[in-house]
Amino acid sequence: MATVELRFSAQPEHVRTARLVAAAVARRAGVDEAVLDEVRLAVGEACSRAVGLHRSHGITAPVSVALTEEEKSFSIEVGDKLPGSGAEPVPGGAAATRGAASGAGLDEPEPEPGADGEDEMGLAVISGLVDDVEVRSGVNGGVIRMTWPKSPVTVLP
Repeated sequence: MATVELRFSAQPEHVRTARLVAAAVARRAGVDEAVLDEVRLAVGEACSRAVGLHRSHGITAPVSVALTEEEKSFSIEVGDKLPGSGAEPVPGGAAATRGAASGAGLDEPEPEPGADGEDEMGLAVISGLVDDVEVRSGVNGGVIRMTWPKSPVTVLP
């Protein structure tokens, strides 16, 4: 299992670099070419979300990105240092935000626009791009884990 790790200061200009590195490592790991744009977009969204959380809460710790090649899959974890509730992992993405409403019901008002609304929107975009998303939040920060299948290797006779 090969892993590439990135850490960058929470500046928007570093998100582009993370996207480019993620696409290059995904290509090398064997992710299908048709999916690489989705990898770029999802990583860009996750990194932008982490940068926004760090900047809006005055966190000076770097944003972390771990790109891991496994036998049949390729995964990317984008981590922030915003302490959360310590809740259990929630698969699926958009419903797992830090204290934000997981969506308005029929009789519930829409959430206020702002940081929580942007957080939910970013998670919704990621969930739309990636089939296998897990969002975790704990006392040491949060992680968005995104996984893609690798293309099968064809052996020529």
